[in-house]
Amino acid sequence: MLFNSFPVIDLPATGANIRRLRLSRGLSVRDLQQFFGFEEPQAIYKWQRGQSLPTVDNLYALSTLLGVPMNDILVAANTPQLNPCTMSGRPEPAAHPFASRAQGAWRNLKAA
Repeated sequence: MLFNSFPVIDLPATGANIRRLRLSRGLSVRDLQQFFGFEEPQAIYKWQRGQSLPTVDNLYALSTLLGVPMNDILVAANTPQLNPCTMSGRPEPAAHPFASRAQGAWRNLKAA
Protein backbone atom coordinates (compact mmCIF):
# COMPACT_ATOMS: atom_id res chain seq x y z
CA MET A 1 0.00 0.00 0.00
CA LEU A 2 1.41 3.38 -0.97
CA PHE A 3 0.39 6.74 0.43
CA ASN A 4 0.07 9.73 -1.82
CA SER A 5 3.10 11.89 -1.30
CA PHE A 6 2.92 15.00 0.83
CA PRO A 7 1.86 17.84 -1.49
CA VAL A 8 4.61 20.34 -2.15
CA ILE A 9 4.47 23.59 -4.11
CA ASP A 10 7.00 24.08 -6.90
CA LEU A 11 8.18 27.62 -6.11
CA PRO A 12 9.95 28.44 -9.41
CA ALA A 13 7.04 27.08 -11.50
CA THR A 14 4.52 28.94 -9.35
CA GLY A 15 6.53 32.14 -9.73
CA ALA A 16 6.64 31.71 -13.50
CA ASN A 17 2.88 31.08 -13.43
CA ILE A 18 2.26 34.28 -11.46
CA ARG A 19 4.30 36.22 -14.01
CA ARG A 20 2.49 34.56 -16.94
CA LEU A 21 -0.95 35.28 -15.46
CA ARG A 22 0.03 38.89 -14.66
CA LEU A 23 1.23 39.49 -18.20
CA SER A 24 -1.83 37.80 -19.72
CA ARG A 25 -3.99 40.35 -17.86
CA GLY A 26 -1.82 43.21 -19.09
CA LEU A 27 -0.69 44.12 -15.58
CA SER A 28 2.73 45.44 -14.61
CA VAL A 29 4.61 44.71 -11.41
CA ARG A 30 3.86 48.31 -10.41
CA ASP A 31 0.13 47.63 -10.91
CA LEU A 32 0.35 44.72 -8.46
CA GLN A 33 2.44 46.82 -6.08
CA GLN A 34 -0.27 49.48 -5.99
CA PHE A 35 -3.07 46.90 -5.72
CA PHE A 36 -1.43 45.33 -2.64
CA GLY A 37 -0.37 48.68 -1.20
CA PHE A 38 3.29 47.68 -1.03
CA GLU A 39 5.80 50.50 -0.69
CA GLU A 40 8.30 48.58 -2.83
CA PRO A 41 7.80 45.88 -5.50
CA GLN A 42 10.41 43.43 -4.09
CA ALA A 43 7.79 41.02 -2.72
CA ILE A 44 6.21 40.64 -6.16
CA TYR A 45 9.61 40.07 -7.79
CA LYS A 46 10.37 37.41 -5.14
CA TRP A 47 7.07 35.68 -5.93
CA GLN A 48 7.89 35.69 -9.65
CA ARG A 49 11.43 34.36 -9.09
CA GLY A 50 10.11 31.58 -6.85
CA GLN A 51 11.98 32.87 -3.81
CA SER A 52 8.80 33.16 -1.74
CA LEU A 53 5.05 32.70 -1.96
CA PRO A 54 2.31 35.23 -1.30
CA THR A 55 0.67 34.91 2.09
CA VAL A 56 -2.73 33.20 2.00
CA ASP A 57 -4.61 36.50 2.10
CA ASN A 58 -2.39 37.95 -0.66
CA LEU A 59 -2.82 34.75 -2.69
CA TYR A 60 -6.58 35.10 -2.37
CA ALA A 61 -6.42 38.77 -3.42
CA LEU A 62 -4.09 37.88 -6.31
CA SER A 63 -6.49 35.19 -7.52
CA THR A 64 -9.33 37.71 -7.48
CA LEU A 65 -7.27 40.30 -9.34
CA LEU A 66 -6.15 37.77 -11.96
CA GLY A 67 -9.60 36.22 -12.25
CA VAL A 68 -8.47 32.65 -11.51
CA PRO A 69 -8.93 30.26 -8.57
CA MET A 70 -6.03 30.09 -6.11
CA ASN A 71 -5.30 26.51 -7.24
CA ASP A 72 -4.67 27.82 -10.76
CA ILE A 73 -1.87 30.01 -9.43
CA LEU A 74 -0.06 27.33 -7.43
CA VAL A 75 1.92 24.62 -9.22
CA ALA A 76 2.45 21.29 -7.49
CA ALA A 77 5.90 19.72 -7.45
CA ASN A 78 6.28 16.20 -8.81
CA THR A 79 7.17 14.01 -5.84
CA PRO A 80 7.35 10.23 -5.64
CA GLN A 81 4.75 8.27 -3.70
CA LEU A 82 5.84 7.28 -0.20
CA ASN A 83 5.98 3.73 1.07
CA PRO A 84 4.26 3.71 4.52
CA CYS A 85 6.79 1.25 5.96
CA THR A 86 9.83 3.34 5.11
CA MET A 87 8.29 6.79 4.50
CA SER A 88 10.52 6.94 1.46
CA GLY A 89 10.19 6.07 -2.19
CA ARG A 90 12.10 2.80 -1.61
CA PRO A 91 10.07 -0.41 -2.01
CA GLU A 92 12.01 -2.22 0.76
CA PRO A 93 12.72 -1.21 4.36
CA ALA A 94 15.94 0.66 5.02
CA ALA A 95 19.00 -1.30 6.22
CA HIS A 96 18.56 -2.45 9.79
CA PRO A 97 20.49 -4.84 12.09
CA PHE A 98 17.66 -7.37 11.75
CA ALA A 99 17.14 -6.73 8.01
CA SER A 100 18.03 -10.27 6.95
CA ARG A 101 15.40 -11.72 9.32
CA ALA A 102 12.86 -9.09 8.33
CA GLN A 103 13.29 -9.69 4.58
CA GLY A 104 11.33 -12.95 4.68
CA ALA A 105 8.55 -11.41 6.73
CA TRP A 106 8.49 -8.39 4.43
CA ARG A 107 8.07 -10.58 1.36
CA ASN A 108 5.28 -12.54 3.06
CA LEU A 109 3.47 -9.26 3.83
CA LYS A 110 3.82 -8.05 0.23
CA ALA A 111 2.40 -11.34 -1.07
CA ALA A 112 -0.67 -11.12 1.18
